[in-house]
Amino acid sequence: MELKDILSPQLVRLGVRAGDWREAVMEAGRLLVAGGIATPRYVEAMIRTAETLGPYMVIAPGIAMPHARPEDGVSRTGMAFVRLDVPVAFGHGANDPVDLVIPLAAVNHDAHVMAMAQLAEQLSNPETLRRVRAAATPDEAWRALTGVEEGAGRG
Repeated sequence: MELKDILSPQLVRLGVRAGDWREAVMEAGRLLVAGGIATPRYVEAMIRTAETLGPYMVIAPGIAMPHARPEDGVSRTGMAFVRLDVPVAFGHGANDPVDLVIPLAAVNHDAHVMAMAQLAEQLSNPETLRRVRAAATPDEAWRALTGVEEGAGRG
C-alpha cells in the first residue's frame, strides 16, 4: 500500500484547535473513526498508550504520529492528518511543540510498511514540510504529503 492509498484528502484537517496533546490526539483520532478506519476504542487506546509510554510518538520536531495496536479497534489500514492551529506540547523535550498530528491505524505490522517509508521520506524533506505547513486547503496539504501533483490521479 502506498501513502496515497491509506491517506485520503477527506481525512486531512487544517487549523484544528486543541488545548493539549490529549485533545490533539482525540481530534486526529476522530478522523480515523469518521473514515471507517478505526473505532472510538482505538482513539482511547492511542491516548492510553501515550500516557503509559510517554511521548514516543513525537517522531520529529513538530510531528506526532499516535497509534495503538491493531486489536485495539482497527477496521482497516489508514491514516489521517491534522495541522493544529496552535502547536501543543506533548512532553517531548527535543521535538515539542507539535503542530502536525498524523494518526496511524494498521491491521497488522506489514500492511503499512511502504506507506510509512514514503511518509518518512516526505517528512524528512524541508520543502515538503514547508508546503504542508503553508497549505491553504486539505487537498493542497494532501498533495504535499503524498507527492501527488495537481492533475495526477489519486490511484
